[in-house]
Amino acid sequence: MYQVWQVWGNIIITAVVALPLALAAARLLALRRLRAGHPLPVRTAVADVAVTAGTAPWIWMILTPTAGPGGFSLVPFRDLWAVLQGPGETAFVQVGGNLLVFAALGAMLPVRSARSASLTRVAAVAAAASLTVELLQYGLRLGRVSSVDDVLVNTAGAVLAASITRRWWAQPIAAGTVPR
Repeated sequence: MYQVWQVWGNIIITAVVALPLALAAARLLALRRLRAGHPLPVRTAVADVAVTAGTAPWIWMILTPTAGPGGFSLVPFRDLWAVLQGPGETAFVQVGGNLLVFAALGAMLPVRSARSASLTRVAAVAAAASLTVELLQYGLRLGRVSSVDDVLVNTAGAVLAASITRRWWAQPIAAGTVPR
């Protein structure tokens, strides 16, 4: 864990320091939406800020250049298997981190919008976002391996997070009703 702190400590500190700013942003966004007559101002503001604040640090980490050789791996589960065969701490950090990359997106997307309230839609959005990040890693030559396993684990993390928030998912607003 010391190595994680050495490499990513600045991002972790920035994310923690940004939390009060995120709370303030959610409040201001909710007030603005309330004044504009938005049907669900608090719910959508909290979801929007949570997705951003919960995903941005991970994207920052993923798109930070390293001194590695780079490349890509298109064989499913090969990289994941190799990580799981290594030291337990490395496997925990690698798999745990990949599960968390789009967890905020997966958790909040169906809470924010009834149109996104299905695990299939969450998986599709998370897979597309993860594929975009992997393509950026490769295209920007960041010294990282772009792997299909990362897309799979990132997507699984989003779907797991969405299933945890299922009881708070948005429901379609019937015509002529006032949302609570």
